[in-house]
Amino acid sequence: MVERGSGIAVWRQISESLAADIRRKLYSPGEKLPAESDMAQRYAVNRHTVRRAMAELEQQGLVRIEQGRGTFVQEHAIAYAIGRRTRFSENLQRQGLPAHGELLGRQTLRNAEAAGHLGLARNAELLHIRTLRRSGKRAISLAEHYLDAQRFPGFAEHFETLNSISKAYEQYGVSDYTRKWSRITATLPDSETARLLGQPKTRPVLQVEALNVDSRGKPLQYGITRFGADWVQLVVGDAD
Repeated sequence: MVERGSGIAVWRQISESLAADIRRKLYSPGEKLPAESDMAQRYAVNRHTVRRAMAELEQQGLVRIEQGRGTFVQEHAIAYAIGRRTRFSENLQRQGLPAHGELLGRQTLRNAEAAGHLGLARNAELLHIRTLRRSGKRAISLAEHYLDAQRFPGFAEHFETLNSISKAYEQYGVSDYTRKWSRITATLPDSETARLLGQPKTRPVLQVEALNVDSRGKPLQYGITRFGADWVQLVVGDAD
C-alpha cells in the first residue's frame, strides 16, 4: 500500500513497487500487467495516478505501453549484428527467435538520391518496396528498399513468395551480397512508423541507412531501416 504524507509522491511509490515486482520476476518478460482500473483499486488511487506511474516505468525501460492493448513487461533487446553480411532471418535464428517479413507496399518511382547510391542516372526508374519484419507478434523493423527496376523485374513478388530478400536475389543469379557501408542514427519516428513498430512517437528509433553490393562490388540495394530502440541493440562488427 502507498503511504500518503510520506514526502514521496504516490505515483512514484507505485512505480517503485511495480519495478520491484518486475525485478523479482513476479511479472515475466512479455507479460501483460493488470489493467489501470485494477491497479487503481489495488493501490486505492485514481487512474491518472496509475498512468503516471506506468509512464515512469516506461521511461526506465521496464515496460512498454501499447495503445489499445495495455502495458507489458519489456523483453530483453535483440542483439542485431550489422556487418559485411547482414541478414535479418539469420540474426534472429541465431538467437532462437522466429523471423517473418511482410511486404507492405511496392511501387516504381524516381529518386535521385537513391539512384546516385545505386550508381544509376538521376532519373532512372527504381523499384521501391517497404517491408515490416517481425519476430512472432513483435514488430522489429520497418524498411525501405530501393533497387534498379530494370535489373530486378518482379523482385517484390519473389520476396513476397519466398519471404527472404536473399532468396529473391537468387532468382536473378545473385548468390551472395555484402554490406558496403552503413550509417546509423537515432531519430524520432513519424506517426505511421511509430504505429507500425508499436511505440510512441516520442520514443526514438534506430535508423540504419545502408548500401549492399554483389560479389563484383556492383550496387544492389540502397535502403533505410528503422528499428524500435526498445527491441534492438545494434552490434557493429566486421565478422560475417
